[in-house]
Amino acid sequence: MTGRLMQRHRVHHRGAGAGRTPTTRDRSKSPATPEAGASRRPLLCSLLVATRPRQWIKNLLVFAAPGTAGLLGRPAIIGRTAAAAGIFLVASAGTYLLNDAIDAPADRLHPDKRHRPVASGELASQLAIGLGSALLLLATAGAGLLAGIRLAVLLGAYGATTIAYTLWLKRVPILELGCVSAGFVLRAIAGGVAVHISISPWFAIVTSAAALLVVAGKRTAEIDTLGTASIAHREVLSRYPKPFLRSVRIIAAGVAIVAYCLWAFERAAHIDVGRPDSDNVFFELSILAFVLGVLAVELAVETGEGGAPEDLVLHNRVIQLVGAAGVALVTIAIYT
Repeated sequence: MTGRLMQRHRVHHRGAGAGRTPTTRDRSKSPATPEAGASRRPLLCSLLVATRPRQWIKNLLVFAAPGTAGLLGRPAIIGRTAAAAGIFLVASAGTYLLNDAIDAPADRLHPDKRHRPVASGELASQLAIGLGSALLLLATAGAGLLAGIRLAVLLGAYGATTIAYTLWLKRVPILELGCVSAGFVLRAIAGGVAVHISISPWFAIVTSAAALLVVAGKRTAEIDTLGTASIAHREVLSRYPKPFLRSVRIIAAGVAIVAYCLWAFERAAHIDVGRPDSDNVFFELSILAFVLGVLAVELAVETGEGGAPEDLVLHNRVIQLVGAAGVALVTIAIYT
């Protein structure tokens, strides 16, 4: 009799435990996949999220070269530049899908990236790889149709650099900084290639140095945000002491400021040719705006806000105001 009572007690205890709410310890052992019965987004919505719409703003860099050359007053140039920006948007969407499929295990260790469709299990890795490859090929073909072989080669270089970074170079210190920075620089150069204008050396240096500043700031923020888990998320972070990343940011900021000054004076002299009485002070004022913008980015990094460059543009009020002022001053200097 006593044995039967004890057996019933064990059965009752197991039954009660079967319906209990999982503890934090239980959840920590489960994979980072959507919970059973949880609402899932439609496939097209998941694909859209996986292409990272918040980062599409980077493609505005395509307008930089035609804009600073004073060509955006022509409808045909605006159309070609917009088409080039759209092509880069398609290409970047493809690279994001490939990157998410390959990096899904590491993304699950990140507090924000674990919610991405591929990392969360909402989107199949095979589908992401197939669609990402198709988008890259489509963008390269579109670039060739728009502006010939030079833009197609540039798009191919962008895709090859991104894939090499995802598969290997992201584990190599210094080179991985260069690969990510190259994504910004190639966008800026693409605008000039699309409308068949030459790129000023100072313009290229400003873009390269500013991109390196942003990428080094992103790595610093990842170390600050993830702490000891940062190495599991991104292996190369173990090779970067924080003082080293600060040195990279300082060097990049200095180079960017000096190169911008040289570009501004050169551009002002070019515009003022034949107008000896002209005193185009707006270029000089834009230098102050640029320096303030660099300082604002550095302050954001030091206060832990540099992890997502697109967030600095979309949410940091100081960067928005200084950036708008700089664009306005350059626009007035060039187009009036």
